Amino acid sequence: MKHGYTNSTFGDGALVVKCYQGPEAAFRLSTESRYLRRLRGRLPVPRVHQVTSTSLTTRFVDGSHGQDLIDEGRAAEVFAECGRMLSRIHRLGIVHGDYGPQNMLFHPATLETTAILDWEWAHPGRPVEDLAWLEWIVRSHHAEHVPLLPHFFTAYGDPVPGWQERQTAMVTRCHDLLDFCARWEPGGDGEKLWRDRLDATAAWTE
Repeated sequence: MKHGYTNSTFGDGALVVKCYQGPEAAFRLSTESRYLRRLRGRLPVPRVHQVTSTSLTTRFVDGSHGQDLIDEGRAAEVFAECGRMLSRIHRLGIVHGDYGPQNMLFHPATLETTAILDWEWAHPGRPVEDLAWLEWIVRSHHAEHVPLLPHFFTAYGDPVPGWQERQTAMVTRCHDLLDFCARWEPGGDGEKLWRDRLDATAAWTE
């Protein structure tokens, strides 16, 4: 789908090059490079290799993609590790902004996190933003595993906001992404997709 993603990424097994697309591309590039450098040694994040005006190059990190592991039947373990890692992120006063198994790599045997990816939306904010977005990812793309979400919330450890607050955060983020796509390509496929997703999210019940 055209404009379905905010960047294009390619690698050669040693380096990964990410080129940013859409509104505020330069700002998002700057955000990601800044957070990766700030968090190096504090969280498992890729090492920055080079930054240009349009791209960010990082060192390749080996690991199994979270969504692949979910499809292989390891959802409960993935969700628990996501919860533990998100607690560490939030203790640093950071909101990732697109947190979920789709942006994480894991050791295939131990399922320990080898890398947290895609920091272009990172910012200081409220923990519910990340908590709700991982839940949104699961409800949207892995609906059969929604009953396993308690593994995520329990591993996170801190009190989790109630359903109404989480759903409101999901709806807010969908609005933000709808606006992003509308500014990028008014009336395009991305705008239509996020309008449908917004309607679906607003209709969910716990």
